[in-house]
Amino acid sequence: MKELINSLKGDKVIWAFVSLLALFSFMPVFSASSNLAYMRHGSGNAITYLLKHAVHIFIGFIIIYQIHKIPYHYFRGISRIALPIVWLLLIYTLVKGTVIEGANASRWIQIPFIGVSFQTSTLAAIVLYVYVARYLSKSRETQPTFQQSFIELWIPVFITLMLILPANFSTAALIFAMVTMLTFIGKYPLKYIGIIIGMGIVSFVFFILVVKAFPNAFPNRVQTWEKRIGNFFNKNDNAKDPDEYYQIEKAKIAIASGGVYGLGPGKSVQKNFLPQSSSDFIFAIIVEEYGLFGAILILGLYMLLLFRFIIAAHKANSLFGKLVVVGLGFPIVFQALINMAVAVELLPVTGQTLPLISSGGSSIWMTCIAIGIILSVTKKEEEIAEELAEKEKREEALRKLIDKQLQEDEEENEEDENQEKVNQMKASIKNKIMEDQDDYSITENPMKAVLNKK
Repeated sequence: MKELINSLKGDKVIWAFVSLLALFSFMPVFSASSNLAYMRHGSGNAITYLLKHAVHIFIGFIIIYQIHKIPYHYFRGISRIALPIVWLLLIYTLVKGTVIEGANASRWIQIPFIGVSFQTSTLAAIVLYVYVARYLSKSRETQPTFQQSFIELWIPVFITLMLILPANFSTAALIFAMVTMLTFIGKYPLKYIGIIIGMGIVSFVFFILVVKAFPNAFPNRVQTWEKRIGNFFNKNDNAKDPDEYYQIEKAKIAIASGGVYGLGPGKSVQKNFLPQSSSDFIFAIIVEEYGLFGAILILGLYMLLLFRFIIAAHKANSLFGKLVVVGLGFPIVFQALINMAVAVELLPVTGQTLPLISSGGSSIWMTCIAIGIILSVTKKEEEIAEELAEKEKREEALRKLIDKQLQEDEEENEEDENQEKVNQMKASIKNKIMEDQDDYSITENPMKAVLNKK
C-alpha cells in the first residue's frame, strides 16, 4: 500500500479529496439504487448496481493514474486534434443519440460491444477547456486583434455550443460560463468579453425563435426548458406542472425528513419515489440519510477541493498550466454546487450530476480525465525529474537489449560466413582431389599418368 501511495505523483491533497468523495459515494449509491433494482428486477437487491458503480470508480482511478503520468504540455496539441473529432461525435449524437425514457434527450451514444452509454458533451467540454487554455496562453505573447481571436478562439467555442445546445441547454450554459470565466482569468480584453456575451445572448434568442418557428426540428426541448423555468419562478404550487414539479417536491420532502442528524444509512424513504435518486438527485438522499452533517461534509469536501485547485493553479509553472487547472477544476466544483442547488430548489432542474458521487460510468470517467490532467500539472519538479530518469533507464535498457540482439545477429552472421568459407575450402579441396584423381587415372589412358608425373 505504501509503495502504491509513493507511486502517485502530483498534489497528494487532491488525490485524498477525490478518494474520499469516491469512497463516500458507495453508501448513497447502494441505498438509492434499491428503487431501480425493484422497478427493473422486482427484487430490490441493489448489489448489482453497487458492483457496477465500484467497477466505474475503479476504472476511473485507472484513468486518473494513467493520464497524470502524461506531461500536461502534450495536451496542447491533443486539444487541437481532438476538437474536430469531438464535433463529429456531437453531430452523430444529435442524429443517432439514445432517447432516454421516451423523451427527446439525445445526449448519449452507445459504445459498441460494451453497451455503455456515453455523454459526448462532457468530453467536448474537457477538450474545449484545454483548447481555450492553449489559445489564451499563446495569445498573451502576440496580443491578437478581436477579429483574429474571434476566428481562432470563439468560432470553435460557438460551434461546440451549437452542437450541444439543442439537446442539453444546462451543459451548454455551464460551458459558456466557464469559458467566459477562463478568458477573464487569462486577461482577455474585457471589451471583447462583453461583445462575446452579447453575441451569445443574441444567438440564444435567435435559436429560441427558430425552434418556435419550426417546433418539429427540436421537439420537446424548448417546452421542457419553459416548464422547468416556469415551475421554478411560479410560487403557486397549484399552477405548476405536476410531472415536472414531482422531482423537486420529493427532493424537498427528503431534505426536510433528514433534519440535523438524518434517518441513518440506507433508511431513506423518498428513494422509493424520487426519480433519478442515484444520479441527479442523490444529494437529496444524502441529506435524508445523513442529515445536515452529511450535507455540510459533502459541501466542505467540494469547497476544500476548490481551494486546492486554486493553490495548484497558483503553483503551476506556466500560464497554460494555470489555465488548465482553472478550466478543468472549477467546472467540477461548480457542477456540484449546481446539483446541490437544484435539490434545494435554488435553481431550476438541470440534469447535472454530482461529480464523483452520482452513479454513471461516462460522467465519472470524464471527471477522472479532468482530474488526471490537473494532477499532471501539479507534479513537482523532482517528480518530473524522477519520471524522466525512469524513462531514460527504460530507454537505456531497451538500447542495451537492442545492442545485445544486434551483436548476437552479427556473431551469427560471422559464424555463417566462416562456415561458408570452410565449406567453400572443403569444396575446393574436394574438386582439386577429383582433378588430381582424373590426371593420374590409368584406366582411361595409362601413359597420361606417366607423362604428367612430375
